[in-house]
Amino acid sequence: MSDIMLASEMSDGQIDDLANKLRDAARKHRGEIGKDPAQAALRSDNVGMMLFVTFRSLAEEISKQIVHIVAVNRKRTPKAALNASGRNLYVTDEVVKAMPRGTGNKVRIVYFKPDSSAYKNGWLSCEALDAEYKKRGLIPDPQAQIDDNAANPEFADKTPNACQWKDEDGNWCCATFGRWNVERSVGVSRNGYDWDDFWSFAGVPAS
Repeated sequence: MSDIMLASEMSDGQIDDLANKLRDAARKHRGEIGKDPAQAALRSDNVGMMLFVTFRSLAEEISKQIVHIVAVNRKRTPKAALNASGRNLYVTDEVVKAMPRGTGNKVRIVYFKPDSSAYKNGWLSCEALDAEYKKRGLIPDPQAQIDDNAANPEFADKTPNACQWKDEDGNWCCATFGRWNVERSVGVSRNGYDWDDFWSFAGVPAS
């Protein structure tokens, strides 16, 4: 298991890398901005800080993520993985059978909290959560999440976590991992309901 650790501050090399990326992007898209508007924008007060705010927001979002490297036994069926998880099962077998199958025997799984702006009146729709996955370049890998929670059973005690996907009929489905009283459990079912902010969500890089 490997968690992201924040350094005390950006290094000079990282600052240079950021400046180089901005320079490369500006050169690539220079044809989209006229010379005079560009010069006027450069005269704007604190333009450097305006650009840096976007980068800082991205870094702050990443710092909230939890990243685990997990060994996944892809030889097992999803139901066998659930049975081996050591958790009490509350599952719908037909949903388990149709669970998406990931790839790779060692994967990087990312746990994240959706942006607060994605919630409406305290609730996150399945469609809004899907957008949060796409924004981060993540896709659900339920079997990796099962194996990670099995290897780290205490993780969901403090970080109740879930994932969601659509089945071939367009129904939203989900897997949830948590602890209620003394019982550690996992649920797999169809779910068309909104989510509250109790949950963190997990996925693996899409590519």
